[in-house]
Amino acid sequence: MYLRFRLWRTVAIGSFRLLLAFSMANTAWAGGSNYGITPGARPKGKITEWVVPTPKFARDPAPGPDGNIYIAVMSGNKIARFDTRAKTFKEWDLPDGARPHGLLVDRNGQVWYTGNGNGTIGHLDPVTGKVIEHKAPSGGDPHTLVMDDQGVIWFTVQNGNRIGRLDTRTGVITEFQAAGRPYGIALDKAGNVWFCEIGGNKLGKLDPKTGKITELALPANSAPRRMATAPDGSLWVTLAGTGELVRVDPVAGKVIKIYALPAGPSGGPYAVTVDGAGVV
Repeated sequence: MYLRFRLWRTVAIGSFRLLLAFSMANTAWAGGSNYGITPGARPKGKITEWVVPTPKFARDPAPGPDGNIYIAVMSGNKIARFDTRAKTFKEWDLPDGARPHGLLVDRNGQVWYTGNGNGTIGHLDPVTGKVIEHKAPSGGDPHTLVMDDQGVIWFTVQNGNRIGRLDTRTGVITEFQAAGRPYGIALDKAGNVWFCEIGGNKLGKLDPKTGKITELALPANSAPRRMATAPDGSLWVTLAGTGELVRVDPVAGKVIKIYALPAGPSGGPYAVTVDGAGVV
């Protein structure tokens, strides 16, 4: 695996949660030290760590247009921002019970998060600190979210078995009945909404124009978890149940190839991302 850009993630070490920056100039092998696999290394690779101020399940870091990193602090009920130049943190408290699971930052620097604990999609203005909550009709547990080119947010409701749509201009949420405990979510180049049915071993595709959902079956016990769209339009999906990575052609609606990962069947790959050069 070739890593060409700086990558950010949060990891747990003891009772602390750390923000890590990976800077790799040459080849590096991603492994899984949690599963007894020793990652490869290169002399020019460097890892820098910063302790998140509230070490309570910080997760899902996302970059903003200002170059800073925003983080959901799920158990701490906060959103954190890491200033990548000053190397300092700022945190905002969220409404009681929000328990943010995932977040994204739009082109205007506004932060949107899934309130997994109180059934909301939240909107944080980092300039004023004001938070507005949009309640999902089903209540449920909003999970992972993505924004389309029109500024519409699409999100999964895992245990509620729904796909949600939030019009960020009006605050109106529409929900679509799904199945299989929807988890990860991504958009293809045609604007279709794809999601992982982690409990159903399938991928779902929602047509935003009709609301119709179709499914693509994956191997038994594969438990697809999260996904990402590559520049060539293909989808990459982690199979947490079988320790694999799958590439999907969304136009043909078929699996292109399934890749075994170094950590093996019990590795439990969680998430995947693809950079602008198509490197996974």
